[in-house]
Amino acid sequence: MLKKMLLTILGLVASIGMAIAAVNINTASEQELDSLPGVGPAKAKAIVEYRKAHGDFKSVDDLKNVKGIGDKTFADLKSDIAVSGATTVPAAPAKDKKEAVKDKAADVKADTKAAAKETKAEAKSAAAVVEKKTDKAATAVKEKAGDAKDAVKADAKAAKSEAKSVASAAGAKMDKAEDKVEKKAKKAASSASSSK
Repeated sequence: MLKKMLLTILGLVASIGMAIAAVNINTASEQELDSLPGVGPAKAKAIVEYRKAHGDFKSVDDLKNVKGIGDKTFADLKSDIAVSGATTVPAAPAKDKKEAVKDKAADVKADTKAAAKETKAEAKSAAAVVEKKTDKAATAVKEKAGDAKDAVKADAKAAKSEAKSVASAAGAKMDKAEDKVEKKAKKAASSASSSK
């Protein structure tokens, strides 16, 4: 992905270098004039001062009237200047292009690192949220399991108590029934012995 981005940047820089640049000498700033080949800060300042003192240049040839702009400098500049239209700064020299590409690549690398760091932080935050929710759910499950266990114990105790009660009642009925049977047996035995 990084290679693809670098190739795209290189393509953009190359296409910018191929564009025809023109600096409007009537509206350009000192920095824009300074970007022209053979024009340094001093000549750029002289052009701006001349323009202030004499008004706009009528033609590009009028630039030769500025102190420090001779025939050789003018010949080097002629294809890069105009007296109308928008100013477009000339393409940077090849060395500057390489540095610009390096700078852009460093920016992309820094942006990528920052994005990765941000993504890692977001993932860590999301993991913490998930862990917290998981702990909360586990606690709720334990509580419900404890409640269910207590309910089962209570139900079992109640059933046991009821079973004891039923068994006790059954035992009591059985004892009564045995007593009745015993009494009847005694009565029958007593009647049988008196009839002899």
